[in-house]
Amino acid sequence: MPKLETYKKQAKLLVRWHREGNFSIGGRIRQLARYRTLSDREALALKFPLSEAQEIIALEAGYANWAELKANTEAAPPTNEQTHHTAAASAKPVLYVANVNASATFYRDQLGFRIDFLHGNPPFYGSVSRNGATLHLKHVDEPVFAPAAAEREGLIMAFIDTPNVHELYAEYLTTDAKIIQKLTKQPWGGTDFTLRDPDGNTITFAG
Repeated sequence: MPKLETYKKQAKLLVRWHREGNFSIGGRIRQLARYRTLSDREALALKFPLSEAQEIIALEAGYANWAELKANTEAAPPTNEQTHHTAAASAKPVLYVANVNASATFYRDQLGFRIDFLHGNPPFYGSVSRNGATLHLKHVDEPVFAPAAAEREGLIMAFIDTPNVHELYAEYLTTDAKIIQKLTKQPWGGTDFTLRDPDGNTITFAG
C-alpha cells in the first residue's frame, strides 16, 4: 500500500493539472457524483480546492473519502513493497496518432481490442487493450518519424506476446488489417507476424 505522503502528492498534482488546464483530468473529476454530467471544459472551469482532489484520489484508491483513506493508510503496517524497490510489473507502449478517436476505433473494430478510456474532448490520449496487452494512443499534429523511417524494415513500435499467434493471424487475415510481414518462423524459435495501423505504427505479434 502506498504511503499517505504519496497520496498527498497525487492530490496536489491533480490540483496543479487543473490549474494548468490539462483536459486529461476531466474524466477523473466526473468520478464525483455531483460533477458526473460536466464536460471537460466545464470541469476545468470549476473551483477545484485540494479537498476535492483528495476526495478523487481516495475514490481511486478504493475508499469512500479522504478521512477513510488516511485512517487506513496510517494504520497499515509496513510491507516489503513500502520498504524496498520493486520490479516493474508491466509496460505499455505509447503510439503516436493523428486522431485518437479514429485510431481507437480501428483497434476496436479491426483488431478486436477494447477501448479502455479516451481523455479530452476531442480525445488527445487514450488506451486500448486485448487479453492483457495494452496500447496507449497519443495525439500528435505532425508525424514523429520521417516517412522513410516509418517504412524501414525492422522498425517496431510495439511488440505483443501472443500465445495463440496462429489463431490471431488467421483472424486478422479476415479483417482490413495491413499485414506487412506474414506469419514467420524465426531462427531463434519464435513465430511472429507484423501489421501496420493507419498511422504507420508497426505492431509485431509473437508467440
